[in-house]
This record gives sequence, C-alpha cells and structure tokens, in this order.
Amino acid sequence: MRGRLLRWTVFFLFIAAAVFLLRRYTAPETIQVAVKPVSRGTVERTVANTRAGTVKACRRAKLSPSIGGQIARLPVRKGDHVKEGQLLIELWNKDLAAQEILAERELTAIRFRHRSVCIKAAASRRNAERISKLRQSDAASQEHKENAEAEASALEAECEAVRAEIEARKAHLEAARANLERTRLLAPFDGVIGDISGELYEYVTPSPLGVATLPAVDIIDNRCFYVSAPIDEVDALDIQVGMPARITMDAFGKRRFQGVVRRIADYVLDIEKQARTVDVEATFLHPEDIRDLLAGYSADIEVILDVRRDVVRAPTESILYDGDVFVFLPAEGRVVKRHIQPGLSNWDHTEVMDGLSSGDLVVVNVDNPDLKDGASAVRLQEEP
Repeated sequence: MRGRLLRWTVFFLFIAAAVFLLRRYTAPETIQVAVKPVSRGTVERTVANTRAGTVKACRRAKLSPSIGGQIARLPVRKGDHVKEGQLLIELWNKDLAAQEILAERELTAIRFRHRSVCIKAAASRRNAERISKLRQSDAASQEHKENAEAEASALEAECEAVRAEIEARKAHLEAARANLERTRLLAPFDGVIGDISGELYEYVTPSPLGVATLPAVDIIDNRCFYVSAPIDEVDALDIQVGMPARITMDAFGKRRFQGVVRRIADYVLDIEKQARTVDVEATFLHPEDIRDLLAGYSADIEVILDVRRDVVRAPTESILYDGDVFVFLPAEGRVVKRHIQPGLSNWDHTEVMDGLSSGDLVVVNVDNPDLKDGASAVRLQEEP
C-alpha cells in the first residue's frame, strides 16, 4: 500500500514537472518595448544648416592708410568705442600740412589781387564811358577814346583771368588737403575697435597689388548683428526671404533667439571635400537680443518652412519608413501594427492625419528584432 502511494506520488510529480517545462518553453517570448504617447500640439517643418554658422556684424571695416608712413598719433585702443569721423591713426605729415598752409596763403593772396584788378577795371570802364561822352561833343579826340576803351577792356580781361586763377588755386588747395587727408584714418561709422596692428612711431605700408597684409584697424559696428550659415543646396530651395527662423549659439546654451531670413545667396558654394551649400543669412527679430553678442560667435539657424498647430502628433522615431507604427495595448499586453497617414514632419514629431488618436502609446524602439505584429506578453518600459 505504501509502495503504491509512493509510485502515484512520483507519477504526479513527473506530470507536474512536464507541464511546467512544456509551458515554459512553449510560452510566447517576453519582449521589452519603450513607448511614448501620441499627443496634440504643434508640428513644424524646418531646415537647418549643415555646418556651424557665424555671427557677423552688419558693418565691419578693416582699414589701413592709403599711403605708407610713420604713425605719429594713435589715440585709440582695442575695445574703445568710437564715433563716426573720429581720428583713429595719423601718420607723420608735417610736409603735407605745410603744403596745405602754403596753398591757403596763395589763395588768400590771389583773392586780394583779384579784388585790386577788378576795382581798377571798373574805374577804367567808367573813365572810358566819360571820354566816350566827351568825344560826342568833340571835347576828346578819337585816339583818346580808343586808348581808354582798350585800357578798360584789358583790365576787365585781367580781372577774369585772376578769377580763373582763383579757381585753380582752390583746386590746388583741395589737392593739398586730400594729400593730407590720406595720412589720417577716420572712423567710417560708430563702432568698437576690434584690433589694431601697429604701435606709435612704427611704420605702416599699404598692401601691394595681390599681396594681403594685416589691416591697421579693425572696426566693428556692434549695434547690428546677423547670422550667416551654410544650408544644403537641396534644402535651400524651400527657403524664402522673410521666413521665421530660430537662432541658437553655443555661448548661450539652450537659449533660442527669434529671427527672420534676410538674404539667400545667389550662388552655390563648391568647396572641396564638403557638401555643396548655399549661405543663408538671418537677422535677430528683437533688438535687445544683440546686447551681449560678439562678432565671431558660432551659431546655428533653423528656418521654419511650415507650421501645423493643435494637431495629433506622434514621435517621429516611432514611424517606420513605410508609414507603419507599432501601438502598445496595455489592456491586452501586446503590440499591433497600424498604418498611418503622416503629414508635416520634423526630427521630433510627425503630424498624424489618420490612424492614431491622442493618448495612444506607440513603440519607439522599433529596431528591436523581436518586434512584430501581435507580439504578446510585452513588458512596458516607459520612455522619458
């Protein structure tokens, strides 16, 4: 009796173990999925630059005197704020200054001479008119009349000649002033001094043809900045002047600046070993945003081509190339494949025009090789 009971006990234990092993090795494999919810919100279609762009000043001038010489005055330093017309550099110019003074004095002298000659010419003309009247009454000879007329005409001609000489002296003075002006470098606009190449009493020389030399002064207009960035030639076709843009800079972390496209280059850059790009420029929309900017900052622009507001949107990473998505059904513990009709799309979200509803959970780790339609016993991993 005890032996029979033992045999039945062993038999039932064997059956239980067999059932356990059968269920274990024949049950559906548990797969792990990461999901994100479908929501309502804004979807934008954008294009961005392929390489880092640059913050540039609207006006920047790298200046050098038009002639060579020794620096006699250097009243500015790096970082100084200057006004339009302010002296930046003056070369030694005492010889040219003396020529200007000489031209001024010669002009003054010729003006006095002009006045003298013209007064004499006027007096001679009045005398000739009196003699002409006397000749009518035979009180003066014909010869006397002719001599008086000739003298008056000669003095009037001399008056005109001296007047012409005055104009020539004025031109000579302007030439002397122009030569003197070439030794002075003036600020062409209000700005800040970015760099100075040269010191007091050093010699500066203009750049020979075909040979680039460092500018003497680099002046930057710090009241206006824009961003220039290269965008792939294919994406550039959709961009138009006036489109809104977002500007980001490494120096300002995640802060975004609002901008607007102001210019699209008229040609494609073909640089060796780089993709062909088109330079696109964007200005800052709010003047206060440029308060802390510096020319030369690296920057990126994202041009907004189109916007859809308050639409059903799904994470772009959840959508397969053929427009299918895997939807997780928590009540059933499985995933199902659905085909959707996508609309506007960017790297983050894609507009769903049909196939999903707000609140649906879509699988985002679509690279899982075990993921398939109807997969069950799914353990949910929430995606942040």
